[in-house]
Amino acid sequence: MRLGAFEIYPVSDGRFALDGGAMFGVVPKVLWERCCPADDLNRVPLSLTALLIRAKGKNILVDTGLGTKEDRKFHQMFAVERSPTILGSLKRRGLNPGDIHMVINTHLHFDHAGGNTMRDEHGTIRPSFPKAQYFVQQGEYDDAARANERTRASYRRENFTPIAHVNQWEFLRGDTELFPGITAVVTAGHTRCHQSIRIESEGKVAFFLGDLIPTVSHLPLPYIMGYDLFPVQTLETKRWVLDRAFEEQWLLLFEHDPLVQAGYVRRDHEGKYFLREVTAWQ
Repeated sequence: MRLGAFEIYPVSDGRFALDGGAMFGVVPKVLWERCCPADDLNRVPLSLTALLIRAKGKNILVDTGLGTKEDRKFHQMFAVERSPTILGSLKRRGLNPGDIHMVINTHLHFDHAGGNTMRDEHGTIRPSFPKAQYFVQQGEYDDAARANERTRASYRRENFTPIAHVNQWEFLRGDTELFPGITAVVTAGHTRCHQSIRIESEGKVAFFLGDLIPTVSHLPLPYIMGYDLFPVQTLETKRWVLDRAFEEQWLLLFEHDPLVQAGYVRRDHEGKYFLREVTAWQ
């Protein structure tokens, strides 16, 4: 899809599944299973859809999926489907790892930063994109590096510390324009310093949500993940983003919805939000 002067593409790292109760928090299963039927282990299917932005000769990747370092037990636990991989998806766009100039992580959970690094033929973990500068909020990196009993399972050090060893990190402190028209916007709630990416060109705006609103099923304000560390803050952040998206006609980009990748938010007479899907997203 062309957005003004930019080209934006969804790039897949396959699919996986997470516990439905954890994905919908306090929302009863009798409600969420209407839109997201669970398997016999109560898991709901999710996509791993990163974003490629091609802008003025730069190739910018937002999030990197699960990556290739996890073992068979992990794959079984999370019903991982590794076709396609993030590198395979980029290759179909004519890009090799060395062609990526910037990697932006919305946050450092394993399903968003797992592809930051890879294991080479000698067993050494190194950055997957050797020429890229990696961007994340300073507070997010600090929280990942000092993970506690509540957060440790989501943060895996091999996804971010090898990048620090070769000085490829660029740490942000609040909302930051990373490239003309591409801005990291702090959308706190899922984590303390989670960020979404605003893309603006020639009067058009797209907004990559990350885990603020992971699927279309999470558009209703109370539908907040149990994984969110600050759910009340998520609620207010969602309200702010959805109001702006409706009023200013932002194209919303979803990272985890297995069926819908993009659309424009609408609001009914009761003030509830719903989505008009963009079907020409190829």
